[in-house]
Amino acid sequence: MTGTASGGGTHDAPELRRRTQELLAAHPVGSTGRPDFLKARYDAGLAWVHYPQGLGGLGAPRSLQAVVDAELEAAGAPDNDPRRIGIGLGMAAPTILGFGTEEQKSRFLRPLWVGEEVWCQLFSEPGAGSDLAALGTRAVRDGDSWVVNGQKVWTSSAHLARWAILIARTDPDLPKHRGITYFICDMTDPGVEVRPLRQITGEAEFNEVFLTDVRIPDAHRLGEVGDGWRVAQTTLMNERVSIGGMRIPREGGMIGPVSKTWRERPELRTHDLHQRLLTLWVEAEVARLTGERLRQQLVAGQPGYEGSGMKLSFARLNQEISGLEVELLGEEGLLYEDWTMRRPELVDFTGRDAGYRYLRSKGNSIEGGTSEVLLNIVAERVLGLPSEPRTDKDVAWKDLAR
Repeated sequence: MTGTASGGGTHDAPELRRRTQELLAAHPVGSTGRPDFLKARYDAGLAWVHYPQGLGGLGAPRSLQAVVDAELEAAGAPDNDPRRIGIGLGMAAPTILGFGTEEQKSRFLRPLWVGEEVWCQLFSEPGAGSDLAALGTRAVRDGDSWVVNGQKVWTSSAHLARWAILIARTDPDLPKHRGITYFICDMTDPGVEVRPLRQITGEAEFNEVFLTDVRIPDAHRLGEVGDGWRVAQTTLMNERVSIGGMRIPREGGMIGPVSKTWRERPELRTHDLHQRLLTLWVEAEVARLTGERLRQQLVAGQPGYEGSGMKLSFARLNQEISGLEVELLGEEGLLYEDWTMRRPELVDFTGRDAGYRYLRSKGNSIEGGTSEVLLNIVAERVLGLPSEPRTDKDVAWKDLAR
């Protein structure tokens, strides 16, 4: 495949291989520190090749990223620990690229990709989870800044984050979807308080975030004032693709551990469990191949609402597979390795025990959009079914019943 870069010139697989080998020659893996190598890779345009030149890319087709990744993996080059910085890579970066100023792109994208700055997402609130547009966190203009007050919840990585993507209400006199503005929030501001939110697993991977007179410069606004809902759609669609459309090998993900147990522990097998495992194995493989097709579609543009369907499938399969695994293990499935309160840096489904997978997967149908909301999105935006009647679309937010 060939393509024309935004900065001129033609990019194809042989050229990307050549550029990658030049990077490796100038920065040998064995003698170059990880941060220095990652910065050099970004500056060479090999971070995400479909991004513009000067922003970690070459304006090349997205599909050519696989060529670069394969060359670097073969050479033993370090990656940027994508699971740790997934919110930045999968949600903040495409939104900044799509709506940020040139100054914002230059400031935030490089340290984001290299992993120097972790990002979190300040969207959901105690009273605005499934109905996100009903959010009540307020941002009031004060000269060249905005003063933000409110509370966010279910915030992954807030205890690690340097920056946050934030949506807040800037005009309560408008209907709920039209009075929202999108900001980049400094998590080191003294008005930001992060509190652990302990989950059913015993860990506090999520957080509550309280915002008290947090000052955000207008230069950290993404998009126009009042246009935050449209900007947020870019974030949400990319989030659902990043959750439900992750690239995994055959028999990867949750189906891997239970399949391994089935092969190694014949004494646990029953006919009923066999039939259920076969069904879920096939469904997991179909979901994996559908995710691959979705990623190929991204070559032609931004993610669409199909990502909502993938995220739906991801949540359902994880919960059903983990339930089957616990049942297969019998009494062993009731064990749980450690209830210690911890604040992990990432979610590790396959590196933990069956009890953890079973408990943690319960959150899959909530995080990244509840399954109920995603079913509506698929029905209305993908299948074209009639919309549910809504009586609050043209009512000012301040007049809504709460």
